[in-house]
Amino acid sequence: MSPQHTPAHTTYDIVIVGGAIMGASAAWFLSRNPDFDGRILVIERDPTYRDTSTMHTTSCIRQQFSTDLNVRISQFGADFIKNLRRHMGDDPRVPELSIRNFGYMYLADTPEFSETLRHNHNIQRAAGAATQLMSADDIRAAYPFYNVDDILLGSLNTVDEGYFDSGAVFDWLRRQSREAGVEYLHGEVTGMTLNAAGTKVTSVTLSDGQTISCGQVLNASGPRAALTARMAGIDIPIEPRKRYSWIFKAETPLDRDLPLTIDPSGVHVRENGGGTYQAGGHSDYDPAVEPDDFGMDHSLWQDHIWPVLATRIPQFEAIKVTSEWTGHYAMNTLDHNAVLGPHDHVDNFFFLNGFSGHGLQQAPAMGRGIAEIMLYGAYRTLDLGAFSWDRIPAGEPIVEHAII
Repeated sequence: MSPQHTPAHTTYDIVIVGGAIMGASAAWFLSRNPDFDGRILVIERDPTYRDTSTMHTTSCIRQQFSTDLNVRISQFGADFIKNLRRHMGDDPRVPELSIRNFGYMYLADTPEFSETLRHNHNIQRAAGAATQLMSADDIRAAYPFYNVDDILLGSLNTVDEGYFDSGAVFDWLRRQSREAGVEYLHGEVTGMTLNAAGTKVTSVTLSDGQTISCGQVLNASGPRAALTARMAGIDIPIEPRKRYSWIFKAETPLDRDLPLTIDPSGVHVRENGGGTYQAGGHSDYDPAVEPDDFGMDHSLWQDHIWPVLATRIPQFEAIKVTSEWTGHYAMNTLDHNAVLGPHDHVDNFFFLNGFSGHGLQQAPAMGRGIAEIMLYGAYRTLDLGAFSWDRIPAGEPIVEHAII
């Protein structure tokens, strides 16, 4: 479908700034709600989505978080993926998807991190996740390719943890919402006008000068979230942080699936299929960057990533990089968790921001939740109130230990 450059109307009930996975999920849940018959406009600056976090993702989902709420958010995400056609009204065009359950493997090399894994395991199991703790000997027996001489404990779950076709989910969220009347506009929001009291956004202005009136505004602009919020006079602690990825081919492929392995160093690597693998990481110096800065740190692979991989999995001593790229985390510097719901003063400005690397898997639950609070002023399924704006000015973080 060719990009739309001019909106069909001058006024919309809801304007969503950002059309990647979060904006698309919100638009889909809003448009599917039988209690809403208003107009929705999604404004996306790049309809190719080439540089979005959505396109740079590892396309994986996990249950291994340290808070019950984050576990339950991903459980709904897994259900949404595995039952996509049912969620989308049994539309026969929608593909039947599954999760390739190679699992996540957290490796601990200190007593302190081991205790964190035990703590997380208790929370995950209480929420119904199938996480299991593994000694170094257990890991050797199940995955003999690992070098675990320095490892004290591992945590693994192979149920609803692994790869899924995020592109199909994203495509169908957009396709069905368009068919329900949601407009996707190719444009860039460069300004917002507030009422005299500063309590409501009355319109958004695009870079080409178009002005669009709105009833509510949803900030779903990923790593650009702070720039969007600033147009409404709001400061939010979300920064673009570079995350680097490499696809490589092993001279001697592993003889079984490789879980998405989180090394104690922070480097992670997963199965990619066909004797290829995907690794990711970042440098120790991790500053905020401009949202259009996708420059690659070419020394990082040779100096840090590859040595870690070859030490942890000796068969990865002989590998060849076939592609590499830089993406961005929309990093919430307060607590690495989402900011969701309305602002306390500009009350028609809503946040769907700050997912810090786990947004793709959380998109179904977060899209459903933001639709509920925008339409009803309250959550009706899963209570996501812990992610509200109020904790930001109060400086009260949600402590989540399982951040990658």
